[in-house]
Amino acid sequence: MDVERRDIEIFLVLAEELHFGRTAELLRVSQARVSQTIRTLERRIGARLFDRTSRRVALTAIGQRLRDEVAPAHRQIQEAFERARAAGRERNTVLRLGFAAPAVADLIADRLETVRAQGFRVQIKEAAFDDPLRSLRDGEVDALVTLLPDPGVVVHTEPLVLAVAAKHPFARRKSVSLEDLARDTVLRALWPPRLPWTTPAGRPIELGPAPGTIQELFLAVEAGEGISPLAEHATRYFARPNLAFVPFSDAPPVEWSLVWREETTAVRALSATR
Repeated sequence: MDVERRDIEIFLVLAEELHFGRTAELLRVSQARVSQTIRTLERRIGARLFDRTSRRVALTAIGQRLRDEVAPAHRQIQEAFERARAAGRERNTVLRLGFAAPAVADLIADRLETVRAQGFRVQIKEAAFDDPLRSLRDGEVDALVTLLPDPGVVVHTEPLVLAVAAKHPFARRKSVSLEDLARDTVLRALWPPRLPWTTPAGRPIELGPAPGTIQELFLAVEAGEGISPLAEHATRYFARPNLAFVPFSDAPPVEWSLVWREETTAVRALSATR
């Protein structure tokens, strides 16, 4: 027997109130609707659910049993819907935002503040250095700021610099060029992926092992195991006595892009912010 959810609510409220008028008022329906619903249910069941006179309304034995069996299930359904609504509100008002380079969160602080001012809560999370997209794939974050071959929503742009050991010959230069990358082993780190693994003149670039963390990268560079192109903010956030950062004279800028798996309200707010 198909029963509408509203019919169940009318039956349960009447079973509690035992008054047609109060039931109608609580549910914001007409008293006629309450009476019609109960008559329809009784006709479908084939038995009276309520004994009613001009003075009182009371549950019959069948009505009591139906109330006792239906009420817990109805309560569970209501609680399930409320949990779903709460999850929906959380999903659309909280933005778990991952960063392939955590310092970029500082660099786009004005953009994040604008989003917070719109009523959204932003949770900053650091993505794995060796595989930033993993946190997005695994659902740990709702959106990610990282480097992409084809930038979509660019949230920050900055120059490219080259990290070298303080004793490296490049450290004495005022600048380096992309052609210089063919003269040493390059440790990838957060390499701008739009650049090919050859120089503009076509000379091959020798790639070294990919460090697992930023600190492992710096230790490898300081030890003379290679050089590493990095975003310019590294010169301010990672100053080290045995490390030098040399600007490029001809490299394209580093473009940090916002990517996401599903466009929630919070993600739309951040992507639209300038």
